Amino acid sequence: MGASHGSLLLIYAVVAIAALILLITRYKVYPFLVLIIVSLLLGLVAGMPMGTIVKSFETGNGNTLGHIAIVVGLGTMLGKMMAESGGAERIATTLIDKFGEKHIHWAMMVVAIIVGLPVFFEVGFVLLIPIAFNVAKRTGKSLLLIGLPMIAGLSVVHGLIPPHPAAMLAVQAYHADIGKTITYGLIVGVPCAIVAGPLFALLVSRYIKLPENNPLAAQFLGSAEQDKDKATKRELPSFGITLFTILLPVILMLIGSWADLLFAPKTFANSLLQFIGNSDVALLIAVLVSFWTFGAKRGFNREQIQKFCGECLAPIAGITLIVGAGGGFGRVLMDSGISKEIVNAATAAHLSPLVFAWCVAALIRLATGSATVAMTTACGIVAPIAAAGGVQVRPELLVLATGSGSLIFSHVNDGGFWLIKEYFGMTVGQTFKTWSLLETIISLMGLGLTFALATVL
Repeated sequence: MGASHGSLLLIYAVVAIAALILLITRYKVYPFLVLIIVSLLLGLVAGMPMGTIVKSFETGNGNTLGHIAIVVGLGTMLGKMMAESGGAERIATTLIDKFGEKHIHWAMMVVAIIVGLPVFFEVGFVLLIPIAFNVAKRTGKSLLLIGLPMIAGLSVVHGLIPPHPAAMLAVQAYHADIGKTITYGLIVGVPCAIVAGPLFALLVSRYIKLPENNPLAAQFLGSAEQDKDKATKRELPSFGITLFTILLPVILMLIGSWADLLFAPKTFANSLLQFIGNSDVALLIAVLVSFWTFGAKRGFNREQIQKFCGECLAPIAGITLIVGAGGGFGRVLMDSGISKEIVNAATAAHLSPLVFAWCVAALIRLATGSATVAMTTACGIVAPIAAAGGVQVRPELLVLATGSGSLIFSHVNDGGFWLIKEYFGMTVGQTFKTWSLLETIISLMGLGLTFALATVL
């Protein structure tokens, strides 16, 4: 019974994901509704007690939104303030001047790697997307050419390079050395970002054309009239002030992650640093600072600042709901025992620790949609097996293999998939051809380079 039931669960999962993709792409049903319907049906078919199916979906939805709703809300406010004050324009023009229009896609990748270090992918994305819109508008290049190197940079630091929170979790689980992990992470991550970012973007932007009109981009650009209006009335904020305001949440989160090095644990100073280093608090502080640097100092009054904050939240409501529903679907996969079956299948195959870590993380990522969940869950499974197996593998390389696996093919159960689809104004099919493929390039290349490192070390 056990084995046959297990393989049945795996078949249900495949059917559910196929149904999701079909309903959304072919029949154009709104993703939020599809995710709820498929999650409930999957729970029923998998034999979950009826009383717990809805609860399970709500829990997953709530857990995902608990963090993401706050992050996306505050990040969007910060982005809106940066756009309205001309800060995004200032960064865009400075980058174009420094790198030249021809190399602007390299500049976007570099900025993303710096900004992405301490923040979750979604936070980095909402912080940087206004800059991408501005650069695309000023250079007249495809948003894909500008935006894909940016998301490649963010994705690489998410999976491979501490002090990123996801990578930090893996470092702790495998008892890896953080300094070495950062060094190896850069050796593996930077080539991955280059191939999946600027090089892939150059190729794919020739074949995929985005729609002329992007309602979300309009949010962060302002009309031509406003631009003229701004030029006459207002100075753009300086590059230094703009960079400081955007990097403030990044700096606060870094300081938070160093709290234990600076002060003894459980002391007031340590707790305070951890508190302001929390991503929600760090973003809130940055938004409040931006009201002064991008608001009051640029001559906006309180009413105007209030108006910006209210205006920018409407377009993200739909995205936020879809992201939450993706979390609900992931939770149903876990509670129905499907995620566990996936892991059992991998364990039975007896693979090298690096391949095993990569496979477990990849399968959990495909099943739950979250790279962070994939990393944390995989570490919990792989660490004891790697320790018991007695095969000598450097723990730092296990972190990189797990991280690479957690970045595999992002699809409809991943919040990031919907964020990118909506902001870029792509169809689901185009999102698969760009974002999902980009993630897969990073994942496979990351594993390959980790193996290469293993032979050298």
